[in-house]
Amino acid sequence: MATELVRALLSERGAHARKLRRVLALLASDWHTLAELVRLPAVPRRTVQELLAAVSGDLETDRDRFRLAPSADYAEFLDFADPVDPLDALVSRHVEDLRTLLSDIADVPPPLAALDHVQATAETALKRALWLDTHYDLAGRTLLCLGDHDLTSLAVCAVNPDVRVLVVDVDDRLLAYISSRADDRGWPVRTLHADFRFGVPPSVVDTADLVFSDPPYTPEGMGLFAGRAVECLGADGRVLLAYGFSDRAPALGLKVQQELQRLGLVFEAILPDFHRFDGAQAIGSAADLYVCRPTSRRSVTPGRTAIYTHGPQSIEATGPSSEALAALVDLAPRPESTPPPKPRQPGWADPVGKGAASLAVDLSGDPGPWLLRTLLACSPGRMAALVPNNHPDVASAAGQQGLKSLVDTRFALRFLRSTPDGKHCVVVADQVLAGTLDAGGLAVREVLMRAHGKLGNVWREALTVACRISKREARDRIPDHDDLDERLIDLPRHRIAELLPLIRESALTTEPARPTG
Repeated sequence: MATELVRALLSERGAHARKLRRVLALLASDWHTLAELVRLPAVPRRTVQELLAAVSGDLETDRDRFRLAPSADYAEFLDFADPVDPLDALVSRHVEDLRTLLSDIADVPPPLAALDHVQATAETALKRALWLDTHYDLAGRTLLCLGDHDLTSLAVCAVNPDVRVLVVDVDDRLLAYISSRADDRGWPVRTLHADFRFGVPPSVVDTADLVFSDPPYTPEGMGLFAGRAVECLGADGRVLLAYGFSDRAPALGLKVQQELQRLGLVFEAILPDFHRFDGAQAIGSAADLYVCRPTSRRSVTPGRTAIYTHGPQSIEATGPSSEALAALVDLAPRPESTPPPKPRQPGWADPVGKGAASLAVDLSGDPGPWLLRTLLACSPGRMAALVPNNHPDVASAAGQQGLKSLVDTRFALRFLRSTPDGKHCVVVADQVLAGTLDAGGLAVREVLMRAHGKLGNVWREALTVACRISKREARDRIPDHDDLDERLIDLPRHRIAELLPLIRESALTTEPARPTG
């Protein structure tokens, strides 16, 4: 009876039944978890569950593991041989690199569901690196990773340390982690912060030979990340994307491919099931590798800030309650002659509000990085921001102190946990008056207030204001630093924390600066 059910399932799949045969081969060979039965043959979870139901009479279970009983006879379905992927064979020979990546992934900051983080396997990260190294002349070239929770940047440097790698991500935790690992190994990896819905750092535009990204698997997310990738490409560059969809829902794949074609991207290659993940079982824990060539430059204007599949910034998210928003507006009063401000759209981080008496900002979907960037981007007399209660800058005394230490020359912060819905905190930021600061604090304040300017220029101007010295004298006090051509708002949080003491010190000394890293 069970074999008849299996035969019917295979017949229904027609020419595409090979993956189901692979699931059966795994069950016949040894014990396997459901996650393995999904990931190894790249079969959607529902399809695997249907097969398990069909063979249930011959199935043995051990907690969360499954196998076919030794007495069960399914040999007629197992008479096939899969060719060996030469790239998989190459991965197996890089034993030390794989061991290092396994250690790196074990220590990477926990994934954020709100950012659609699903961890790729260490084998996948190494496979990406080896594929890139065998298909392109990487030495001396620039690879840009738009988002990199999978640590593809570290894998590429392990395979070819002569490639310049730049990682741009919204997650400050991840940027600090990658920087630390790369610095320890002497690898040329730089990191910058960006929320791609609002743009990319100007310094990376038109600079990359190759751009790799594993975006959120929505049409909006794929289109946005691919569009930003095209902006960052230099002449004759390529965009490499990970994207997967269930074979049970091909219409979703069509929507994404149409979005990529709308950007003028030609698919030079699509490598099926190239990437494997610890999760994403709905799509078989697998995704294809898209190798794309741009045919034109088209501007990216996201129509929505919701691009993810999970969390408060997902396509179907509803946002905070009206009571929580009302409390937010009440805490950002304006002069009586003007109406109260309307809450900005979630994730707002543009340089607006300069000179305003007050500003109310809805950051209820903030997974962590937006609050600091909003404080850097805006210059109101008072700002009130609605954030989740579990926000890392709010949830603990250490988190609150960490945020205060970065902006204490610009804003005095208060954290009000009692909102009507009990799910949010209002962070109130009141302007710090310049007259209360010494020269060092005033210099830092001036830099924070111009976070969208090129750091070298802003630092020099800050010293002329704080120390009442000439531009030449100010220039002499600024050390050589890798970030002088960047904008402060584009720097990872850990580098901002490293820079602010240097700015303060430059205002309190009369000695010319010495070079620094």
